Amino acid sequence: MIFDRLKRFLIVLEGAERDSPAAFSPGQAVSGRVVLELAAAARLGALRLRAMGAARVHWTESRSAGSSTAYTQSYSDQVEFLNHRDTLLAPPDNGEVTVLQAGRHEFPFTFQLPETLATSFEGKHGSVRYWVKAKLHRPWSTVKKVKKEFTVIEPIDINTPALLAPQAGAKEKLARAWYCNRGQVSVTAKIDRKGYTPGEVIPIFAEIDNCTSRAVVPKAAIIQTQTFIARGTKKQKKSVVTSIVGDSIAAGKREVWHGRALKIPPVGPSILQCRIIQVEYSLKVCVDIPGTSKLLLELPLVIGTIPLHPFGSRTSSVSSQYSVNLDWLSTIPEQPEAPPEYSAVVSSPEAEQSLAPPCRSELGGILEGPFFAYIQEFRFRPPPLYSEIDPNPPSDNIRPRCMTC
Repeated sequence: MIFDRLKRFLIVLEGAERDSPAAFSPGQAVSGRVVLELAAAARLGALRLRAMGAARVHWTESRSAGSSTAYTQSYSDQVEFLNHRDTLLAPPDNGEVTVLQAGRHEFPFTFQLPETLATSFEGKHGSVRYWVKAKLHRPWSTVKKVKKEFTVIEPIDINTPALLAPQAGAKEKLARAWYCNRGQVSVTAKIDRKGYTPGEVIPIFAEIDNCTSRAVVPKAAIIQTQTFIARGTKKQKKSVVTSIVGDSIAAGKREVWHGRALKIPPVGPSILQCRIIQVEYSLKVCVDIPGTSKLLLELPLVIGTIPLHPFGSRTSSVSSQYSVNLDWLSTIPEQPEAPPEYSAVVSSPEAEQSLAPPCRSELGGILEGPFFAYIQEFRFRPPPLYSEIDPNPPSDNIRPRCMTC
């Protein structure tokens, strides 16, 4: 039997590490080889390859049709993204079989991924999977199969206007207990943009006013929402990715978050373009109010794969940290002006004071980082380029000065 002579039968993908699947992007070429190692000569029929990719969802729900009757309703759907077939070893035209000698044999293959693919995903009620399968045929014998999975990551660039736009919101709630009004709790929150990548820190700017008679506790969390769709019905699963808890706010007090940091752990990117599976994220700021339900404020997030460009990161972080009070920036001219004279900089204390950044009290205690230095580099025109040629040569009409006078 060939399987007694078959020492190794596997698929190797280019770019794959030893214990982890290879990762590709939509539109990329996938290359690899099927390795067949024989201990002795063997007769083979054909070696065929198939690459597949699909999204599948499935779940069941129990329903009642009366006091004693119950049944289970099943929901399933599938979307195919990839279906590629190839023959790596074809049988001869005369109907005979191919004889391979003992040793190692490699059969290379290459195929192109479609331009539009959903990111690989594993969820409770569905998945998005990609794999390559090889089948080895031999006359009068069972088919030998080998399968190799690979990962597809749809690129999401957060350097787009829609994902760089700040997100803000406000909510309030009236606390009641036994039909008694215990006051109102309000929350206002803002983040500098909508798109982030794993490993980044989200600075949260928020104000929580506690006008009730009891202490409340603010919290913030990143929520992942998995949505599965089949036959016009949706099934959702929500989970907390990460969270932070703020300090307790006493009755009648206000708490202000000046960029409270919330780090994004390693999570999968958002899936927004698949018809039957969606993965969405949101930032929720909530306030636990004793004796009543929580006050929830939700801001949408998109977890991308292409991080923020260095200049964009610098600009966005500046805008988020100083969005509370930027009136002092109105003194900076829109058009560049000439650099000041040296005497204008050091001659008087007033000149030194005019170049100093605003104090912390003017910014509400949130001035952190070299923001003023960042603004200054755009205030003045750059000096002229260095040249050994005097741009203002002396005139011939001017008598040379006597060096002994």
